[in-house]
Amino acid sequence: MLRHADIQDRAVPGPAPTLTRATLLVLCACVLVAQAMVAAVNLLIPQLAASTLHPTPGQLLWAVDAYVIVFAALLIPAGALGDRYGRKGALMSGLGLFAAGGAVSALATTPAVLIAGRGLCGAGAALIMPATMSILVHLSPPERRAQALATWTLTIGLGGLTGNIGGGLAGQYLTWRALFWAVVPLGGLLALIVARTVPRTPSRSDASVDPVGAALLAGALLAVVYGIIEGPGFGWGSVRVLSAFGAGAALLAAFTLYALRAAAPLLDPRIFRSPKLRAGTLGIGTGFFGLFALFYVNPQYLQYAKGFSPAMAGLAIIPVTTGLAVMPKLGARLAQRTGPRLPIGAGLAMVGAGLLLLSTVDKDTPYLVYAVYLLVMSAGAGLSAPSLTLTVVAELPAHQAGLGSGLNTAAREIGAALGVAVFGTVLASRFHGDPRDPAQVTAFTDAMGVALGTVGVVALLAAATVTLGYRERPAAS
Repeated sequence: MLRHADIQDRAVPGPAPTLTRATLLVLCACVLVAQAMVAAVNLLIPQLAASTLHPTPGQLLWAVDAYVIVFAALLIPAGALGDRYGRKGALMSGLGLFAAGGAVSALATTPAVLIAGRGLCGAGAALIMPATMSILVHLSPPERRAQALATWTLTIGLGGLTGNIGGGLAGQYLTWRALFWAVVPLGGLLALIVARTVPRTPSRSDASVDPVGAALLAGALLAVVYGIIEGPGFGWGSVRVLSAFGAGAALLAAFTLYALRAAAPLLDPRIFRSPKLRAGTLGIGTGFFGLFALFYVNPQYLQYAKGFSPAMAGLAIIPVTTGLAVMPKLGARLAQRTGPRLPIGAGLAMVGAGLLLLSTVDKDTPYLVYAVYLLVMSAGAGLSAPSLTLTVVAELPAHQAGLGSGLNTAAREIGAALGVAVFGTVLASRFHGDPRDPAQVTAFTDAMGVALGTVGVVALLAAATVTLGYRERPAAS
């Protein structure tokens, strides 16, 4: 079984390396950059839509989703590659791919090239994230491990805020190409610092990379998202779209059958016999399903309907960051007193409720009201996050703790990809005009409301399913 953050690696000869402040800072900087580019491109959607690339609404969705789809699909096998061949090498390779993807995106003359560059960046992020976490775990003594991982987790949230601010500044004062060009020297500089400051950690020759399983799982995810995104353009009953959904189902079934028979599968489906593991994984995906649907439309609403500058639109996301930063501590304390079901059920219900509240806004809604709705949604995500994360790790045996962290991140990114795809698809099916035209802003916000309402209903249904998964069951005799 794959363990991309196994903390029981063999000891290396000589004194064991320890986590220095310089190493911690550079690892967190790598995480910050990888996460920032997830958010930054959302702020550039209005500029990309008006660029000489002339992307269609579907191509804009792919420009956002290519990153998270590749990230999600390659995350677990990339973690296994780091385990087997060296985490420091995986991290440096990821930074190199990340920089190359930035260069390809910056040089893009067609939407297809931009999408390819974004996918390359996603592949780099898939190598970066598990490698940084594994290195932190290996270098931290037991008494400092929790603090180091808390810093790593906080950096993910700061990356989202940094990406929004950086994307907004680039959209207002520079160009979308400048943002992607900035990734190139940044990735190179971080790789150089990693080479000088990050020690090597023990590798594991028994780590299973499983390229067949990785290809089947990645193909299934890509086919499903393709069907969702292309549905409005080709028609939901078209051969192309139905074939995509059919291919996704067939590939997922093939992956399951293959994994059940493989000696060392990428992901053993039998782990999902645990109802709480199924519920926890779905809950994590649900939170990011709602958050990334919001992240996709937030800069468009604020710039098109409210007249915010790109920089102001980037700063206006701060209420979301506040909820995600403040509420996890409350959620953890509540779980200690009542068990995980209350913070998870209440938190995911708040995510759905926040989306439904946001679906009511229009061009005349005061920003303060909009900010309160953002806070409701993000507070719900923060409230439920600790219990959901702990569930996925705790429901697995101790020797599979690394798999739990991989599932957490993969569930987040799959939820994010589906959230963007579903929201963008509903929006594209309801609005066919130009939101930059003041005469069409009302039609745009109406369509946005329907899309957010759809995502909110899906989130509430998923929240109910997750909560049921946490009900107490009689012990087996």
